Amino acid sequence: MAHFAKLDENNNVLAVHVVNNDVITHDGIESEQLGIDFLTQLHGHSLWKQTSFNNSFRRQYAAVGGSYNAVADIFVAPKPWPSWLLDQNFNWYPPIVKPDDGKKYSWNEETISWNEIISE
Repeated sequence: MAHFAKLDENNNVLAVHVVNNDVITHDGIESEQLGIDFLTQLHGHSLWKQTSFNNSFRRQYAAVGGSYNAVADIFVAPKPWPSWLLDQNFNWYPPIVKPDDGKKYSWNEETISWNEIISE
């Protein structure tokens, strides 16, 4: 099965649709454009990009809430928290470095800080 991300005009991922491989294969060769044409005709929406369920191309599987970066030709994961930032490798990171002291922490968006997880 082939997977295609439905994109809005800003390249945000709205949904991911599955298409049978027979639809995207012609003379034994897979074609992304055949899948785009099929989905456009079926849904009346023309902004689609193929994504890989096993992350073999476009970096990672498209996720609703994530985006497609056309310059790098990759999918970017959804932003985990409003305060987090995107590095040059398209990875999200917190504005405060997580403590590295062997304890467990969770991110607190309200205070923009790491809270130690205290187990009973």
